[in-house]
Amino acid sequence: MAIDTPSPTSPPTPAPLLDTPRMSTRDRLVLFVLCAAQFMVALDFSVLNVALPVLGADLGMSQSALQWAVTAFALPSGGFLLLFGRIGDLYGRRRLFLTGLALFAAASVLATFAWDPASFLAGRALQGLGAAVIVPTGMSLLTTTFAEGPARDRALGISGTLMSLGFTIGMVAGGILTDALGWRSTMGLLAVFALIVLPLAPGLLPESRTPERPHLDVPGAITVTGGLLSLIYALTTAADHGFARADVITTLIAGLALLAAFVVVESRTAAPLVSLPMLRRRTVAWGNIGGLVTFSMMSTVIFVLTLYLQEILRLSAWETGLVFGVQGVVSVVAGALTPRFVSRLGARRTLVLSLAGQGAFISGLVFLNAETWSVWLATAAVSVASMFHLGAIISYGLTVTSGVPDEEQGLATGLVTSTQQIGLTVGIPLLGVLATTADDLLSGTRTAMALNAAIVLTAAALVGLGLRTRRTAGSGAVEAEALGSR
Repeated sequence: MAIDTPSPTSPPTPAPLLDTPRMSTRDRLVLFVLCAAQFMVALDFSVLNVALPVLGADLGMSQSALQWAVTAFALPSGGFLLLFGRIGDLYGRRRLFLTGLALFAAASVLATFAWDPASFLAGRALQGLGAAVIVPTGMSLLTTTFAEGPARDRALGISGTLMSLGFTIGMVAGGILTDALGWRSTMGLLAVFALIVLPLAPGLLPESRTPERPHLDVPGAITVTGGLLSLIYALTTAADHGFARADVITTLIAGLALLAAFVVVESRTAAPLVSLPMLRRRTVAWGNIGGLVTFSMMSTVIFVLTLYLQEILRLSAWETGLVFGVQGVVSVVAGALTPRFVSRLGARRTLVLSLAGQGAFISGLVFLNAETWSVWLATAAVSVASMFHLGAIISYGLTVTSGVPDEEQGLATGLVTSTQQIGLTVGIPLLGVLATTADDLLSGTRTAMALNAAIVLTAAALVGLGLRTRRTAGSGAVEAEALGSR
């Protein structure tokens, strides 16, 4: 069990939230700009999903080609995160953040007015590249602007809430916009967001970079980017076509091989893209495992539950949106309350309890059936699970970034955001396929939910063990191993 007594090797327990100084007007505006950008990227992950059939008919894209509307964004947004996080550390996070916003805005305009599949997919790929710049640099600017402790806890709580809310709202807004204004309005919404945030950012955000200028680790950048691109391609393609395809098998093997090569490269270079000693920090390693599980498993729940509500219970898109609207409201409440729990329990204990709660309430979805009352079970279970999911998102970000020096915040937040993007990418191919390929959707839904809950609960137990502290005689509470290389 974690013990909160401070020790030389563990950060002090955060002060109570009530002692947090009030944010200045400028701090609030900085937080608004950074959170709006993160919300915009989260929105982009889901806003187009329900519009795909209409989009395909309008642009003349085949059913098999429609997966590229998602994959073209997911590949660069997940594949280049670590690289751009490090470039921001070295050459200026504010400068790179503004570049990413400008690129995202231009790409969204291109996607909005696309005249054929090639121009649309080019816009989506450039959106993904812009997102890969915005997310790690924005998170680094947030963690370096707000001091570690209650102020940062609150800022990350708001950011995490809006990210989760953006993914949920995207699913609801996508259907409403497509029905009312057509699929192009979903891309136009993203362009409007970017064009609102972009003029505000230059005058508000401070420049932030490392004091030293080491050389960029080019071999590490090539291997990790190539590995992530290959892995994400394999998983997103498998979601639609299964794992038996030759290109899926080939890219999956290539991705794993390149990531293994990346580890070797990083162990031998003088200025690594990712510090292996940082990865050996228990807070970084186990925190990111918790983040990967909470994101991947909740994205699977939302995907499968959307199919269940519409295909089994025959709810309309609007009624399905109401279910996720309740989830969104609960997420906002959870985002407001989580920093208070972090103040009292600590980020690590909050992470473990949040994962356990998420898994427990997902397990309730195993009892779904074809009766209409199941909509109430689905609404209650997914809403409360989402509350714990928000707790996990916020506390894992705090766990990973706490105690990391400012010059390595881009590295740490790059890992955090890579975990988020990869989690959003891998969950649906790995578990969603169980629901969509089963003999009937209802039994597939139950199987997917049962396995989902088991994975989250197992992760909670493992993360709890990995982050535990122990008491030694005469020294109070000390960590079982050092949090980093010293």
